[in-house]
Amino acid sequence: MSDFNAPHALVSGPEDGRSLWQPLPSRGYVTVKFSPQNTPYDGFSSGIQLLPPGCHIREHGHQQNHELVFVYEGTGTVTIEGETTPLEPGSAVLFGRYARHRIDNTGSVDMKLFWVFMPPGLEDWFEAIGRVRKPGEAMPAPFPRPDDVAEVQQRMRFVPPRS
Repeated sequence: MSDFNAPHALVSGPEDGRSLWQPLPSRGYVTVKFSPQNTPYDGFSSGIQLLPPGCHIREHGHQQNHELVFVYEGTGTVTIEGETTPLEPGSAVLFGRYARHRIDNTGSVDMKLFWVFMPPGLEDWFEAIGRVRKPGEAMPAPFPRPDDVAEVQQRMRFVPPRS
């Protein structure tokens, strides 16, 4: 029998976690640090995303999830329901359900984000569209999203972009 009052902690090093190259227009990569697949916690998932200069995360929203993003390197903008706000290191954004959002790296260096997704599931999206990344390997040539991306978004209850 488990002692639910016993202290418990997990540590994920810089290159720990499942890492996936991302298709256009994001490029870069995502590393899933914590999820129900590698922790005893089922209420969230979290990880990091590297977004190269000039790249962006397409506009989308989530029907059943909240998303928290913290910028720890680089600069850019976030557009939420058509309103654009600058982002810089130390910026945090909490997206509630249905809030359509887009993140752009408008700077000259990689933008690095830490994300938390509640309840979990964003890691399944990255797995569905990404390609396995090994630490230290060079970024692959740009590649498109899978042909069935609209079906994947619908299955994962994404809110589609306005346009």
